[in-house]
Amino acid sequence: MTESTADRPGQTRRTFLASAAGLGVLGLTGLPRPHGAADAASRTAASRTAASRTAASRTVAPGAASSRAGSRIAPRVGPALTNLQLAGQRIISSYPGLTPPQSLFNDIAAGQTAGVIFFGENISSTSQIAGVVAQLRQAQAGSPIQVPLLLMTDQEGGQVRRLPGAPTMSEKQIGQSANPASAAAAAGTGAGQNLASVGMNVNLAPVLDVYYKAGNFIDQFGRSYSKTAIVAATCGQAFITAQQATGVAATAKHFPGLGSATRSQNTDTGRVTLNVTLTKLRTVDEVPYPSAVAAGVKLVMLSWAIYPALDASNPAGLSSTIISQELRSRNGFTGVTITDALEAGALSAFGTTGQRAVSAAAAGMDLILCSARDVAQGETAASALATALGNGQLDPTAFNAAVDRVIALRGGLF
Repeated sequence: MTESTADRPGQTRRTFLASAAGLGVLGLTGLPRPHGAADAASRTAASRTAASRTAASRTVAPGAASSRAGSRIAPRVGPALTNLQLAGQRIISSYPGLTPPQSLFNDIAAGQTAGVIFFGENISSTSQIAGVVAQLRQAQAGSPIQVPLLLMTDQEGGQVRRLPGAPTMSEKQIGQSANPASAAAAAGTGAGQNLASVGMNVNLAPVLDVYYKAGNFIDQFGRSYSKTAIVAATCGQAFITAQQATGVAATAKHFPGLGSATRSQNTDTGRVTLNVTLTKLRTVDEVPYPSAVAAGVKLVMLSWAIYPALDASNPAGLSSTIISQELRSRNGFTGVTITDALEAGALSAFGTTGQRAVSAAAAGMDLILCSARDVAQGETAASALATALGNGQLDPTAFNAAVDRVIALRGGLF
């Protein structure tokens, strides 16, 4: 994570500290992205059209999980979705500036994206972003996938906020307060009410990383509750429970943990390898996750760091060992997994936007976060997923299971 002074198009998702224009709060920003954006920008309209036609020629019916009981509404999808529409259910899109381009509205209406992530550059006031959200929801009303869009942002607290207002305390301040659990619950309620007030329904928070050293990567901006795992677990559980009671889904991140990363180890800008022993990972970094699962956390975001103790070759978000065995089997998580920014520098050795998306899906990621502020990035990823599904590179049973989880999540939100 690197300090910056502006939240501009052409930057990665998580690098830090720019004022959200007109709001008087600080938002997550980033550095120029040398990989994903260039790939998306160079993709021609003709190739997108050809890929879409190829994908649309095949259909795969979504599974029964999309009609699970307990949703706020009864999720409805067509009897058969095209491969491109199925792929779209695994894509989170982004856009530059204050006004979404027509291409994003088209993708939403066609059922070819599951949601949108918002950044400081997309927000000039709460009324402005509420109006944009209303327009996006209107586009969704004509979609064949009749469940709400996933409309998300990073509202962690303290310096890491896209919207003004709650939670004003950082996670570190909460962890150091007289009653951390109570303060975390208040922050969760405040975050949920704040996002819901403008029509958003997913918060990419809380951070559950347990920082190892003061001033390191995750601590330098107060993004970790504590260097004590049980405090982080208690606070995270309280935040998740309170926020999700407002109807806004929480996202625990960054599994299995970035707490050991040094100040300069930033996955946005390059490869990061965290040589933490398996014992340390399981007795420190992963400790908050069973509590989050017990709280019913809806999403978990995986890290782009490499953890040799678990998988020496792949970042966590591209590792079936970490996703399926460590997160799902060992920690019992059954909800929706979401990648960190697909354009991150940590993935520079893992191919194009499309190749990264397919690798993430094959490893077990449900949602692919295309956060380069470029609608074409999400379209590229969706086309690649559709092609891989059609040619057998991606298993259709596993693909439909991922879509079912996403549809069930969306069906339970407002």
